Amino acid sequence: MRSFLRPLALAFATLALLPAAQAQDASTQLAGKPFTLVAPFPPGGPVDTLARMLADGLAAQYKQTAIVENKPGAAGNIGIDQVKRSAPTGHTLLVIPAGNLTINPTLMPAAGLNILGDFAPVSSLAQASNVVAVHPSVPAKTIAELVALARLKPNSVAYATPGVGSQLHLAGELLGQQAGADFLHVAYKGSGPGLNDVLGGTVPMIIGNLPVLLPHIQAGKLRPLALTDGSRDPALPQVPTLAEAGIPGIAVTSWYGVLAPKGTPPAMVEQLSRDFARILGTPENKARLEAQGLHTWLLPTAAFGDLIRKETATWAPIIRARKIEAQ
Repeated sequence: MRSFLRPLALAFATLALLPAAQAQDASTQLAGKPFTLVAPFPPGGPVDTLARMLADGLAAQYKQTAIVENKPGAAGNIGIDQVKRSAPTGHTLLVIPAGNLTINPTLMPAAGLNILGDFAPVSSLAQASNVVAVHPSVPAKTIAELVALARLKPNSVAYATPGVGSQLHLAGELLGQQAGADFLHVAYKGSGPGLNDVLGGTVPMIIGNLPVLLPHIQAGKLRPLALTDGSRDPALPQVPTLAEAGIPGIAVTSWYGVLAPKGTPPAMVEQLSRDFARILGTPENKARLEAQGLHTWLLPTAAFGDLIRKETATWAPIIRARKIEAQ
């Protein structure tokens, strides 16, 4: 009996050592060549900030060059396609916001996007609140007063977003649906142009990411009315959520994540997930993100994949029901 148990015990001991050995092997392979982090947006903004933070952390850890390539265009699809076609070695990664992963596949069927079929989810990175805000000249001081204005004259209250089918556009569609009011959507090519028109008073309302709007709110150039999230944000503790303001059924939070090309070895994906948790978990990086209205939010690989799957299923029927098409 002992002669039988001894090899069995040895086999179990060997199996127990495998994860550590695989992690060490993955770490060694990652240290073998430079990294490229693709951000499918222009420099500046949350995606660029996160990509550069990760690049700095990878360079320090693996003693390799780590660069950020900004590849804007086609609603993020240019950058998505570049990473999709990259070698699955763990050295070319996609840093991207929620909407491009969970909305684009339904909004742009001709693009043939299959996020979970073409990529290996690595980790979520951070999340940020979305804010419904107005120009100070707008008489509404609360979201209820804004809804009353929109009900009084349908489509008289216009709101700016970074584009048709963006997460912020869909948040506005949900707001109108849940509030029983018709808001007029004005789509721009990116956050900057729309924000400029709202700051100038050309468009009365904006639904935007807190990191983008916060400096203008603090300067008194925008009046925040409500958050689209499920809870209040520490940066604006006095601003209620839509649910608290009497409009339930909306919980739209902007989040950001990182993916690798399909076929990247699982041990390498898991190693990168641990690396990013360590990089973003430092007090210095957490403070940098908080100062910009971003909150570290790290989901491991499997949970991140589940999130992408769930939100894609949430947005698809809304896009189809409202007949929203990419422009």
